[in-house]
Amino acid sequence: LFLSFLLIPSLLETIPKFQILAFSITYAPFGLPKLVKLEINIPFNIRVFQGKPDLLKRLPERLKAYKAPIYENYKIIVIVDRDNQDCRALKNQLEDIAQKEGILTKSSAKVDYRIINRIAIEELESWFFGDVQAINAAYQKIPLRIINKERYRDPDAIKGGTAEALEKILKDKKYYTRMPKPEVARKISFHMEPERNTSKSFQVFRDALKDLEK
Repeated sequence: LFLSFLLIPSLLETIPKFQILAFSITYAPFGLPKLVKLEINIPFNIRVFQGKPDLLKRLPERLKAYKAPIYENYKIIVIVDRDNQDCRALKNQLEDIAQKEGILTKSSAKVDYRIINRIAIEELESWFFGDVQAINAAYQKIPLRIINKERYRDPDAIKGGTAEALEKILKDKKYYTRMPKPEVARKISFHMEPERNTSKSFQVFRDALKDLEK
């Protein structure tokens, strides 16, 4: 089933100079509302695709549509998992798609860019492991001390997959027999604090959003 939904924050007192349109995959952007509202307070919409192949296939036609004048005040953020793909190759693929549609990206232009391409190293769950306090707040049987285990010290370099690692922890603590990703993402992201996140890929994403108001 193709997933698509719209999240709208509270209206601002003044009309913003731009809005954010985020393209992501499956349940990935559940943490975006809190991040945007706490850090930069900009209106946003989220378009969710059914996995990375679907996003990459449909991205060109979506970008073509958002070239219309009505969307000229939108900043577009594309968020994807790296999975096992080469990070540089994936980033270049996203940059090439935007270039072919004649839209400037943050990587190609320091000013007047429309698109920010960001990759979650490994998987989006690495961003959750970057904030163990949020995991503990959502699932209190998971102790804060798991961050002391060597396997989890670098959220972007957890071997065997971050989704698999998180699912195992939740199963071991008897929360689930099979991890419901949307539910887990909602619960953990509700408690996430952007400034304390230790995931390097999350920090790059966070800082790109904060740069929008400079």
